[in-house]
Amino acid sequence: MPKVSLDVPQELLDDLNRHVGNDKKFVSQADAIRTAIRKMLDMMDEIDRRHGRLEEENK
Repeated sequence: MPKVSLDVPQELLDDLNRHVGNDKKFVSQADAIRTAIRKMLDMMDEIDRRHGRLEEENK
C-alpha cells in the first residue's frame, strides 16, 4: 500500500485523536483517515451522479 504524507492543522489532529485508540471508533490515525477519504469519495460520486458528471460503470 502506498504511503502518503500530509500536513494537518493541530486542531484537526487533536480532534481526530479523540476518536482513535482502544475502545474508540478507530484503531489508528491511518484507519480514521482512510475511512474519512472513502466516505468523502462516496459522497462526491453521489453528487457527480446527480449532476450527470459520472460515467456509467457498466457501459
